[in-house]
Formats: sequence, structure tokens, C-alpha cells
Amino acid sequence: MTKNKMDFETASLEVQKEASRIITSGPSLINSYVSYLTDATGKMMRAKAVLACAMDSEGMVDPDAVKFAAAIEVLHLATLVHDDIMDDADTRRGQITLQKKSGKRNAVICGDFLLAAAIRELLDVAEKDTYKNFDFSKYVQDIALGELRQNLHNKDFRLKTFRYLSIIDGKTAALFEASYHAGSLVLDCDKKTQKLYRRLGRYTGIIFQLTDDCIDYENTKDSALKPVQSDFENGVVTMPLIHAFECEPALIEKAESGTLLKEEVFEAVKKYDGVGYTHSVAESYYERALAIIEELQMGKAKKLILTKLLNRAYNGLSK
Repeated sequence: MTKNKMDFETASLEVQKEASRIITSGPSLINSYVSYLTDATGKMMRAKAVLACAMDSEGMVDPDAVKFAAAIEVLHLATLVHDDIMDDADTRRGQITLQKKSGKRNAVICGDFLLAAAIRELLDVAEKDTYKNFDFSKYVQDIALGELRQNLHNKDFRLKTFRYLSIIDGKTAALFEASYHAGSLVLDCDKKTQKLYRRLGRYTGIIFQLTDDCIDYENTKDSALKPVQSDFENGVVTMPLIHAFECEPALIEKAESGTLLKEEVFEAVKKYDGVGYTHSVAESYYERALAIIEELQMGKAKKLILTKLLNRAYNGLSK
């Protein structure tokens, strides 16, 4: 890969190529299972965040940012492979999942391989000393802990808002924070500015998850490109339902006894506007994120890209 800086669009194309290379970098046995996942990179929100944060005053991106972005994209893919196993999901982004296609055991192993491949990618950056403060393993640990906490709270119908926010802070927001942090390091920002980028990433991740929570109650399977109206049946308690339970505690006892019907759940979420409440929580983080973008005093092109990423998290990927 060329060591010359490139514009954002060129860098985005390079990330797609590099992520595909990482996915298929293993032995033929692994490739026979995962090669089709090169078509599953999606919107690349996290990868684009790395590139945007790394943009200099002239709108150019260092090749090291491509390495970070590709590694984070593959790590994200690995977490999705594992998520699909836990959720027993058949499809993801309109594509058959690895666990459905090749079995759960093979999917676990392939997900582990993708995680290792993502970590190895970071060893190939040019300016290693510049990035010594980027602890990729910590972010991986945060993601794992977030997923474990979510699993431990499965069917926890007494889950409170503050506890739920702490779960998604690791489960979803950690990887967004890692993306914005990595980009700021490539840009060689001072520690105060790095902290702002990290906070912007964290808020964007929380907003993204809260918006995603609403999909189960708002969208159809065709528009969401994944199963919907299934969270409650799978014991997954998200913000819209937490709000409904807080408004009508009697529903909690019915849920715990196994007598609360799916139709009653959707009726309660609608009655107490659980979706609207969740969007209002997301809006509070959105306003804080916008304030950080203003505080960072970045160039017009960079500001536009980061604002678009924030809006995409806030409005949903399909909008």
C-alpha cells in the first residue's frame, strides 16, 4: 500500500480492499467458511469514523488510518459472527449468517480467527511509537464485558435505565470510541483533543444502539435487513420496553411468570411511547455530540463527514 496520503473517498475504497484481504488472509480451510463475508462489510460507519477523525487540515488521510479502519471493521465483523450465534440468527444485512450456513461451532472458531486477524493488522502500521497509547485489547475487553453483561441480564425484566446504558456503553459504544480514538492518534492530536474525539465516539455509539433498539418496534424485517419484533421473545430487554415496565410495573410480574404475551408488550410500548422516550434519550446524547463537533473546530469537509455519521446513528442506517 502506498505511503502517500490520500483523500477520504480513496481511503474508504482502500479500507474495503484491506478488510477483504484480512478476512481472506487465513489458510484455505478458514477461507472456505469466511470468504463470502467480504460482501458483509455494510455501511462501514466505524471505519469511516477512523478516516474522518484522521483527516488533516487539507482533508487528507494517512495510510496508517486505513490499517486501523480495516482492523476495526474486521473486529466488528467478528463480533457480529459471535452475536449471530448467541441470537441464533439466520440472516444479517440480508445475507445468511455464518452460524446458519456452517454451524455454530465452526462460526465460533471463524469469529475467533477474524478477531486475531484484526489484532494482527495493527502490527503492520508504520508509526508504531505514535500509537503506543492505543490499547486495542482494552476495547476488545470492554466489548466482551458488555456482551457478557447483556447475556447475564437476559430476561431481567427489572433492568433499570442507568444499568442498561452501562451495558451498551461497552457492548456498542466501546468500538465507536476505539474508532474515533484511533483516528485522533493518526492525526497526532494532543491528549485533550483525543479525549474529545473519544467522547464523541462514545456518544455516537450510544446513540446508534438506542436507535437500533427502536428498530424492533418500528421496522419490518425487509427494511431492517434482520429479524425484528423478536427481542422480548429472546429475553432481550431494551430501552423501549424498560420504559414501558417503569410506567406499568405490574407488567414485570407477568413477564417473570411467563404470562406476558408479545402482543401485550407491543401494546405497552406503544401506550407509554417507549420508542419516543428512547429517541429522546438518544437526542440528549446527540446534542452533546454536536457540541463536541463544534468545540473541535475542524475543517468544513471533516465536520460534514462526522456530522453525517452522527446523523446516521441518530436517524438509523436505513434513512
